[in-house]
Formats: sequence, C-alpha cells, structure tokens
Amino acid sequence: MHTLTNALIALGAALLAATAATAQTQGVSKSEVVIGTIQDLSGPLAGYGKDLRNGMNLRMAEINEQGGVHGRKLRLVLEDNGYDPRRAVLAAQKLVNQDKVFLIAGILGTASANAAMPVMAQKGVMSFFPMALAREMYEPVDKLKFAFVSSYVEQMVGVVPRLYREKKATKACTLYQDDEFGLEVMRGAEQGLKGINVEFVERTTYKRGATDFSSQMARMKAAGCDFIVLGTVIRETVGAIAEARKLGYNPTMLSSVAAYTDLIPKLGGKAMDGLYATMMGKVPYDDDASAPVRFWANKYRTAYNESPTVFSVYGYVIIDRLASALQKNGPQLSTDSLARTMESLSVPADIFGMPAMSWSAKSHLGSSDSRLSQIQDGRWRVVLDYGQLR
Repeated sequence: MHTLTNALIALGAALLAATAATAQTQGVSKSEVVIGTIQDLSGPLAGYGKDLRNGMNLRMAEINEQGGVHGRKLRLVLEDNGYDPRRAVLAAQKLVNQDKVFLIAGILGTASANAAMPVMAQKGVMSFFPMALAREMYEPVDKLKFAFVSSYVEQMVGVVPRLYREKKATKACTLYQDDEFGLEVMRGAEQGLKGINVEFVERTTYKRGATDFSSQMARMKAAGCDFIVLGTVIRETVGAIAEARKLGYNPTMLSSVAAYTDLIPKLGGKAMDGLYATMMGKVPYDDDASAPVRFWANKYRTAYNESPTVFSVYGYVIIDRLASALQKNGPQLSTDSLARTMESLSVPADIFGMPAMSWSAKSHLGSSDSRLSQIQDGRWRVVLDYGQLR
C-alpha cells in the first residue's frame, strides 16, 4: 500500500510538472499558436510593412484552411512601429506581456529589431527571421535568434570588390543611413574594398527619413567618386539618385537588398536605370514569372486586390519556413524544442528564387547566398546569380 501511494504521488507530481511546463510556453494552446510581428505601417517603410503583413497573412490563411499545424491554427498579432526604434520597444513590450505571443517573426528594420530583442529576451520570446539583415540577428548563437538570409555585411563583402573592378572604378564613396542598418552596409563595403586595397575617399550620412541629398551628392561629385555604395532604403535611394542626375552626375551606384524593390523605378522613373542591388528572391513580375508564381500571385491579388511585391514574398516565406519547423517539431511545442528543431532543419530553394536554407547548432543563419540585380528599362534583372559573387 505504501508503495502504491508513493507511485501515485510520483505520477501526480509528474503530471503537475508536465502541466506547468505546458503553461509556461506562452502563446501556445491546444488550438492555436500566437505569432507576433512588428512592421512599419505608417512611416517611411510602410510599403514594405504592408506587403510583409499581407504575405504573412496569406500563408497563415492557407495553413489554417488545411487545419493548422498539429491541430493548431496560427494567429498573427501585428504592431505598427512607424520605423521608429522607440516605438518598436513599446510594440515588443505589448506583444510579449499583453498579447503573450509565442515568438515574434519578421520584425522590419535593423534599428527596430535591435531595440526590440532585449525586451523579447527577458521573456524568453524568440526572434524568428527578422527583416533586418544585421549580423546581430543571428550572432552570437542563441536559442532566441534565428535568421534566414545573408547579412548586409556578407552581401557587400561579396559584391563590392567584384563590381568595382568590373566597372574599372577609381574612387569609391558611400552614402548611408546614420543607424545600425546603414553602418552594416558601409562596413561590409569597406571590408570588401579592403580586400582589393581600396579605401573610401568620401563618406557621408543622412538621418532616417531625410529627403534632401543635394549636399551629399555635391560632395561626392566634387571628390570625383565614380563608385557609390548606398546604405539607403526607398525614398532615400530615389532622392539620392535623382539629385545626382540633376547634377549631370552618373557614377556606378550599388545598394543593398533593402532597396531591391519595384517601388524604386515606380517612384523614380527612368533616372533609376543602372542602379544595382543585392537580392535573393525576385520581384514577381506577372509576365516573366513561372506558372507556380503566377498562380500564387493570382491568389494574392484575389485576397488583397493588388499585385504582390518581393516583400510580399518575404512575408510568405517567413511563415512558410516557420510552418515547416512547427511541423517537424511535433505537437509538444516550446521555445526550447523549436530551437532544437531549427538546428536540424533544412529547406530547399523555392519557386520565388529564395536559396536553399539550413540551420545548425553552430549557425543560426539559414543562408549566406545572395545575387545581384540591376534596373534596366525600369525593371530589375539578375546580372550575377548565386555562386557568382564568391
């Protein structure tokens, strides 16, 4: 009898421990997994934020229509930070403390992600595939940090020396946003140039949201810069190039994937022709997309009454990769178990041209690959494919 009593006590303790462990995984219930995201819906990157949200919601709707993952539906809770790191902190606090999200996926903006991650870390909430390509998104290795595409530094290190030599340039310069994003683009370019014994002859910055680039372009023209690395996003890329064209100034201009968007030629017109940008997934132009991408784009248009962009693709891919991880993880879901699952996950290249990705205990970055496109006659064209920038 005494032995039976002890066994029952032990069983009860085990059940209580299991129940407690389940209760400690916030954002996970028998019926759903709550996913947070922080986007810009009202600031200078609102075009990106809206499309990321739509892409994420489209993939979630598909998954939920099929019954979810292990019987759990996915629910997205979105906060708008206006591309302001201070608002990103408040957004993260709300998501982790009030909305009790399981993880935060696809945070837009390096400065915003860097500001939000300490808040998330305090609550043990994972940052999953932020749309912020700084190295801090996956280094140092941490169970709460997983990224999916190469950093700005890696992209610039690969392409800058190759393009500089190809263009037979003589003076390299840079214009970059005065924050973590711009600094990462500049550092990568600087590192790449150092490898071929070249240094920047002119560096100039701008504050987030700036609209006037006359003084910066005048300085670069006066310095004789014939190769400019742009750590710019949408309006700033258009504004800087437009100002250069006003001055009759036509250096080679290279931007990061942050400016790889069809909004650049749409907003800037013919003057944007010639701009280069690193990229992974392609802009899904209707008339040159594959049949699977056209089918996907039609679903997107039906849902949102507008054509998808490359940022719609990113949002869709983020949730698709998350679903793959959740499926492999199994029904017993926790932050620790998902981290372990991610460290053994591999996914193939997809219909959008995103590279194959894999993660390990030593690397929480899915892929270091990138490629290069150029605006030609108002459209982005791939000029160097994966493997050609190494």
